Amino acid sequence: MDLKKLKSLIDLVAKSNIKELEVTEEKNYIRIIKESIQLHDKILMLKSKNLSDQKCNSITSEKKNISVLSSDKLTINDSKKYIIKSPMVGTFYHSSAPNSSPFVEIGSEVKIGTTLCIIEAMKLLNEINSEKQGIIKKILVENEQPVEFGQPLFILKLI
Repeated sequence: MDLKKLKSLIDLVAKSNIKELEVTEEKNYIRIIKESIQLHDKILMLKSKNLSDQKCNSITSEKKNISVLSSDKLTINDSKKYIIKSPMVGTFYHSSAPNSSPFVEIGSEVKIGTTLCIIEAMKLLNEINSEKQGIIKKILVENEQPVEFGQPLFILKLI
């Protein structure tokens, strides 16, 4: 099974109400299981029932503030800023190990190819590297938070 087909199957499960998908093709077998993301579901329920889309900037959970961002609604007026988005669905990690320091912090200068984070997808750890040279202005995702394809992760001020 080629990588494009695998990615399309993952996207299909992520964007639909399908909880589990099994595919057998020749000698290949794949099983994709979508985990329930209760916090994400609660944010969407609150957004659709109680708040208008324009007024919904953030929702406070009991433990931490979680910003609700939509990639099509996120506007950056400064042409020197660049948004680094998630290339896949998975779990975001700031560092390579739980007790190690993060790859980057706000104010870190990064070059093209600098590792910014790791996204775990299907038990595979994928390093996400900087596409541009600049300074990290904002980190939009909390450690160990689920991320969607195309979700903004970092705001970079271009150098």
